[in-house]
Amino acid sequence: MNVFEAVKSVFSNYANFRGRARRSEYWWWALAYIIIVIVLGFVERAVLGSGSADVTSGDGAVGASFNAGILSGLFMLASAIPYLAVGARRLHDIDRSGWWALIVLIPFIGGLILLYWYVQPGTPGQNRFGDPV
Repeated sequence: MNVFEAVKSVFSNYANFRGRARRSEYWWWALAYIIIVIVLGFVERAVLGSGSADVTSGDGAVGASFNAGILSGLFMLASAIPYLAVGARRLHDIDRSGWWALIVLIPFIGGLILLYWYVQPGTPGQNRFGDPV
């Protein structure tokens, strides 16, 4: 699966929380999402003069902020449900319930656990969520 197939698959399964998503589908989609948001941010800044991205450092700390403009904000809003759906299907591929995505609400450790699960290979053959894609 390449990046274009992944984006097509995610948007064709817009709100489908059933089934399984391979690692390639999830990670190509994540990469495409980040690139699209960055490109939209540059377009907004150059053409519309809205939105901003800042990285600051000092006193041994680094901080970053991103204020979405109208284009990137609309894209993030339109792709929120597909992003959640592909994440749930990715968890299904490792035989975990999609509800485990809520573990990200536990500060720091939740995101690390979820990242660990997302990089795991899917269960071979059929599992309780269906056949591998």
